[in-house]
Amino acid sequence: MKFPALLVVLVVVLSAARAEENWPEFRGPTRQGLSDATGLPLTWSDSQNVKWQTAIHGKAWSSPVVFGEQVWITTATEEGNDLFAIAADRRTGKVVHDLKLFRVDAPQYADRFNSYGSPTPVIEAGRVYVTFGSAGTACLDTKTGRVLWERRDLECNHYRGAGSSPTLWRNLLILHFDGSDQQYVVALDKATGRTVWRTNRSVDFQDLTPDGKPVREGDFRKAFSSPMVITHEGVPLLLSVGSKAMYGYEPDTGREVWRVEDRRYHTSTVRPVVGHGMVFFATGLPKGDLWAVKLGGRGVITDTHVAWKLSGNVPNRPSPVLVDDLIYMVNQDTGVATCVEAKTGEVVWRERLPGTGHHSASPVHAEGRIYFFSESGSCPVIAAGRQFKVLAENKLGDGFMASAAIAGQALYLRSKSHLYRIEQ
Repeated sequence: MKFPALLVVLVVVLSAARAEENWPEFRGPTRQGLSDATGLPLTWSDSQNVKWQTAIHGKAWSSPVVFGEQVWITTATEEGNDLFAIAADRRTGKVVHDLKLFRVDAPQYADRFNSYGSPTPVIEAGRVYVTFGSAGTACLDTKTGRVLWERRDLECNHYRGAGSSPTLWRNLLILHFDGSDQQYVVALDKATGRTVWRTNRSVDFQDLTPDGKPVREGDFRKAFSSPMVITHEGVPLLLSVGSKAMYGYEPDTGREVWRVEDRRYHTSTVRPVVGHGMVFFATGLPKGDLWAVKLGGRGVITDTHVAWKLSGNVPNRPSPVLVDDLIYMVNQDTGVATCVEAKTGEVVWRERLPGTGHHSASPVHAEGRIYFFSESGSCPVIAAGRQFKVLAENKLGDGFMASAAIAGQALYLRSKSHLYRIEQ
């Protein structure tokens, strides 16, 4: 039997329920923003196809995760002193847990654009794992809300606030701590919270920019991207984007397998996408590129495994989606969407989305549609394909910083002030 030419099989989170019924972490069960759900709504508004809406206190940009009958998010006071985990009943939207997990007397500085609750939780049967970066990480019993373990000794200066979301791999909870003072990846035993391994970033950060200017404190060391584990040719690989480099690690040990470097860039928040034997990632600020890197290398592979690079309208906040042979992405500042041929890097089309503004939320794909969510509340839906086609122009609430979750036949959306279930 002949299989499609996708050499990378994404490792999905296993559960007793069907995959499309749960959305267990940032960007879903595939960690790529892809869903096999059907029957999703195409149009909605404040008065149409809203099954429920629930006001959420505080200021936080973490995305919702869905498992069983619960939807979990985090939130925080605007000043960052009090940090919370919230669970809503999936059927009704009623808040069933509103838990203050941490009190921080002297919060680190966070940029006004960021929040003190930006990392997205990760959830599995009976347990949810939440992190606020160096302020605290905890594992909770989803039924009772009881804290099973916590860590407050994983330190770094996030410089402009935490943003990286955790991922689960077998018995490990894997997190990034890319700050101005320390840059490392750490794996915790998910049952106890103890450290299994910790690996420092190996790139030479240097004291000067490539054009010879002094490095501003923290800016060329921090990063906000989230880790993810894939399987390539039967071997698990942890993909991890830091400042100035992207890494491949052994997920069980933290040993570095390879890295690809670009010292001009930093601060990427974009989670990679994978397919066709390559990983596609955005290099970040100040003006990032999209790189396609062939998997299977060893050591420093910058000169040997970069298949192509693309400049112009590449996002440094919203992650792209890869559907079949095409990559779709939206620039965070212009609202211009781009469709790129994955194998070659050739631009297929580039168009401004309707009713758009700035974009921080990552798009999602289901049923041949790409759903976008802007900071102004516009929610355009386009057809996946080589022709740019707008299917719907929606508007909801006060704008979106968080990315959508898809479970069952519903979209779970978090605006700046509410949590929504959108369904026919």
